[in-house]
Amino acid sequence: MELAEVLRRRRMVRSFAARPVDDEVLDELLEAARRSPSAGNSQGLDLVVLRGHETARYWDVTLPGARRAAFGWPGLLRAPVLVVVVTDPAAYVARYAEADKASTGLGSGADRWPVPYWFVDAGAAIENLLLAAADAGLGACLFGPFGHEEAVRQALGIPGGRRLVATIAVGHADGGDERGRSAGRRRRTLDEVVHRGGW
Repeated sequence: MELAEVLRRRRMVRSFAARPVDDEVLDELLEAARRSPSAGNSQGLDLVVLRGHETARYWDVTLPGARRAAFGWPGLLRAPVLVVVVTDPAAYVARYAEADKASTGLGSGADRWPVPYWFVDAGAAIENLLLAAADAGLGACLFGPFGHEEAVRQALGIPGGRRLVATIAVGHADGGDERGRSAGRRRRTLDEVVHRGGW
């Protein structure tokens, strides 16, 4: 598929068939995420992959009991793959403390970063994975851990100090998807977004 077509076709899918994702295809998606930009080549990205019955560990923490019964997107829970995107701010601080980056002052601590590039780079990895899923003919849905970051960290054994940026559900769309409430919002035009030569 051409890149322009992938960009047009990419959308959030919230209803999946229980059919598994082929190992080779999944590895291609994960490789696409791994190949994303990394400030200073800090490589602070980790991906926790849950497949099949393993996904219950995530849902048991984030959607327990009655909350699950009232959840508006039950087809999302059938996704055969969940990828939890994790970033390590300390990897960026350590990299920018090295001799070739020390003059930036960013190696002194995470609070020295006016823009926390561990989140920027995680966003690039997420988009790479979402586009690779669309290119492979798969559905994907991006959502955040919100108030469950610490509980998910503990349930999945993710080391302290890491930040859970988002979770991506991946699988075969089952066609029963309903558009999210935000999908009806008007997309800003190119002229509204782009400020040529200045604001």
